[in-house]
Amino acid sequence: MISANEELKQNLAAFSAFSAALKGDEKSEAQTFLEHLFRAFGHAGVIEAGATFEFRVAKKPGSSQLELLTGADAAVPVKKKGGTKFADLLWPGRVLIEMKSRGLKLEKHYDQLFDYWSHIVPHRPQYAILCNFDEIWIYDFTQQLFDPVDRIPVAKITEHRSALTFLSPLPNPQKPVFDNNRVEVTRKAADIFATVFRGLLARKIERPRAQRFILQLLVSVVAEDLGLLPDDFVTHLLGECAERPADSYELLGGLFRQMADARRATGGRYKDVPYFNGGLFDEVTPIELKSAEAHLLHDSALRNDWAQVKPEIFGTIFQQSMDEKERHAFGAHFTSEFDIQKVVGPTITRPWRARIAAAGKSLTKLRETLRDLRTFRVLDPACGSGNFLFVAYREIKRLERDLLVRLRDAGEQPEKLVSAISLTNFFGLDIVPFAVELAKVTLMLAKELELREAAKTEDTDGLHLPEQPLPLDNLDSQILLADALFTPWPKADAIIGNPPYLDARKLTMEHGADYTKTLRKAFPAVPGRADFVVYFFRKAHDCLAEGGRAGMVGTNTIRQNNSREGGLDYVLAKGGTITDAVSTQVWSGDAAVHVSIVNWIKGEQAGKHKLVFQRGDAVDSPWETFELERINSALSAGTDLSGAIRLTTNGKMAGCFEGQQPGHDGFRVDAATAHGLIKNGCAPVVFAYLNGDEMLSGTIAVAPRYILDFGERDTLQAREFKPALDIIRTRVVADWKANAAREKEVTGKQSGEHQNRFKTWWQLKRPRQAMLAALAGIPRYVVCARVTKRPIFSFLCTNIRPDSSLSVFPFADDYSFGILQSSLHFDWFKARCSTLKADYRYTSDTVFDTFPWPQAPTKKQLRAVADAAVALRTLRREVMAKLRYSLRDLYRTLEDPGDSPLKDAHDALDAAVRAAYESDARALGVSPAADPLAFLLALNHACAAAEAKGQKITPPGLPLAASQHAAYLTSDCIPAPEL
Repeated sequence: MISANEELKQNLAAFSAFSAALKGDEKSEAQTFLEHLFRAFGHAGVIEAGATFEFRVAKKPGSSQLELLTGADAAVPVKKKGGTKFADLLWPGRVLIEMKSRGLKLEKHYDQLFDYWSHIVPHRPQYAILCNFDEIWIYDFTQQLFDPVDRIPVAKITEHRSALTFLSPLPNPQKPVFDNNRVEVTRKAADIFATVFRGLLARKIERPRAQRFILQLLVSVVAEDLGLLPDDFVTHLLGECAERPADSYELLGGLFRQMADARRATGGRYKDVPYFNGGLFDEVTPIELKSAEAHLLHDSALRNDWAQVKPEIFGTIFQQSMDEKERHAFGAHFTSEFDIQKVVGPTITRPWRARIAAAGKSLTKLRETLRDLRTFRVLDPACGSGNFLFVAYREIKRLERDLLVRLRDAGEQPEKLVSAISLTNFFGLDIVPFAVELAKVTLMLAKELELREAAKTEDTDGLHLPEQPLPLDNLDSQILLADALFTPWPKADAIIGNPPYLDARKLTMEHGADYTKTLRKAFPAVPGRADFVVYFFRKAHDCLAEGGRAGMVGTNTIRQNNSREGGLDYVLAKGGTITDAVSTQVWSGDAAVHVSIVNWIKGEQAGKHKLVFQRGDAVDSPWETFELERINSALSAGTDLSGAIRLTTNGKMAGCFEGQQPGHDGFRVDAATAHGLIKNGCAPVVFAYLNGDEMLSGTIAVAPRYILDFGERDTLQAREFKPALDIIRTRVVADWKANAAREKEVTGKQSGEHQNRFKTWWQLKRPRQAMLAALAGIPRYVVCARVTKRPIFSFLCTNIRPDSSLSVFPFADDYSFGILQSSLHFDWFKARCSTLKADYRYTSDTVFDTFPWPQAPTKKQLRAVADAAVALRTLRREVMAKLRYSLRDLYRTLEDPGDSPLKDAHDALDAAVRAAYESDARALGVSPAADPLAFLLALNHACAAAEAKGQKITPPGLPLAASQHAAYLTSDCIPAPEL
């Protein structure tokens, strides 16, 4: 019996012979070819595998270009017609295949394949194939937009079967191995150079010197494989260094000096080394390599095709050469080409392709368009290693080639068909010296890589492309070392980039108090709690001329609360139009965040605008796409709630708190420790304690925890409970002392959050005295997890102290619980809150303080809401007891299709809550059932207007006299554990 691998080899050999006998006609033989290919891999046939021939690919009528679901545009010829197209084969989740007749050039049909792939929603496959019976070109557009990850001759398919493992009938086939996976090549090469770089630092070589040396060597190795240096010249040089490491100082130093010298050597080993430039190589301070380093570099040069390395290598080395502390301080994050296209496409490529298409065949209009393209200026004010500028340069060069071809076809004189896009139109700023040097290198090589691509493009026949790859451009005046927020920006028609991510709360700790003070003074209108990235969005809009465009990436908090107010609210208020946006997506880089991507124009732009959402926390989570007349600053597809007004009455109610924040785990103790402390007279400072996860999982019943809270007792009063105080002294003091010392060193001040906290080290970081006062005198209170996927509210006994992961509502009545647990409140919550990744975070100022409660509910309606709330909680307790479920387990059942008692109970509560708003709905003429958010926003505005006139509105809570509350109070709640 032969093995499965041997059987596959035999099947593929037979398939190869069968294919060679075909005429290779797409119309008559494509399905036969594919049927035999699938059978070779062990399927009964194409249909049996779950694939479809002639799959309908619906395109929106009126599409003027190819569009990625994510909003980026491919730099490909325009396809103007909408309607329905037919892909030759689609296997959902696996592969899209487009066949062409034998002899046809596959590169000419890339556009069609990408067009089909981009419109397959929601079952878009990871891989796509172009095939002309002789060759199979495999694409993974999420990794390499333009280059196939492999090109397989059908005659040699047996030898390359590892690249086609995704065609296996197995449900989880082996990961394919591609010969042209440039991303993988890039990562491996980057790892080697980063390893050597870190080794240089470990040997106490100054960082700037090590960085310059590594970059000079990197350019040399890449240049060799690009043909800019003699064949194997650098490889042989590194081989000598490996044999005689002591010679590396002279050998590599000599190479770098010659690359910096415009005078060609007249003899010696460097006589064939051309002049590169006087920028990167103007300072040569060679380093003697150790034997292991030289061997590693030589092996890398020998084994890797450095011509296949993508420009992301520079970003990767940049990332890996910094330690975690430095990366965090500067908010440095690597951006993939796929995500860069979501900015460059809508902000640069799309508008220019539309203009080129509008020029038609008019020589005059085409000439005007080309003239303007050649003066088009692009800026990245936080350029990092230059990847955004690299992609922008590449796209504009392709646009220029497209224009030259159109001019040629329109009859332009041949001597005028000359490429003239210059790197001098691309500008960058960055605060990190190494990033600036990396960006220069990235753009220096961009020109050579584009020349190589142009040389492979048949459509450039008849064009004059006289650019020479050497010398490399000196970009010292283009890419500047500067803090962009305090530096005038070069004039630009498009501003793009991925500014640094840094939470406002960490700004002072990372950059110091003086920097924060200077920033606040320079941007006084930006809320102090806005994320750092907001300042870049704001300055970008100010620096744009009318009609200018910008596209930037930021954490998805830019669409929320203070960050939204400081950034996108400002952009729209100052005449900006968001043309294309990703509201939220899982970041593909190594930062564990969700991001938003926003493209806008300074001015008006008519027509539909695309807004995209990714739902979930995984990179492959599903997407939703909306086409809107207007994209609001909250980047939401529904009612825009950014104009909701904080209601004074709600704020005065103090009806929403964040739970206690100990600041250190040392304040938390287990049941055994708590029991011992109570026996030793410490009961007044020992309290049952619950966080959000414990509430949802029910662990308080089996593994309760306690907190040591000395309240506002001074140090002498705290000593009355010495056993508890000794625990804090042992666990907490050393850490808080170190934090205070670090803060003093960073800020240069004698006081600050950490220093002040150390003075009262026995007290909780945030004891929430106002919250405790609000809870005093009531038997229970409402809580929900501050960060949550779905609304789950519960009552806690007031003997339990809530953790900061809980939002606390000091209401004991069933009516208030019902309003908070209703879908109306949750819809408002989702639209007005901040987020943590894909989860919602309850924020009191934006959610609770703006949420309008029913203004005139009848007693009958109050009773109905309370009864529905009690019925819901009763059902929850019964089901949880019967199935031994936690609250989290129970609410996960809502994800199952079909009806359920829990869904019915929530529907009944929602109906009762909507009825409580009945009089408000009549007064406003808006139905809470038809459009909940529009209704609530209208009510919010009505309440705010009433407050502005000095009129009273109905506050949160049960709108009855205290003497009538007893009828709405039941006793169920999560009880404190007994010791």
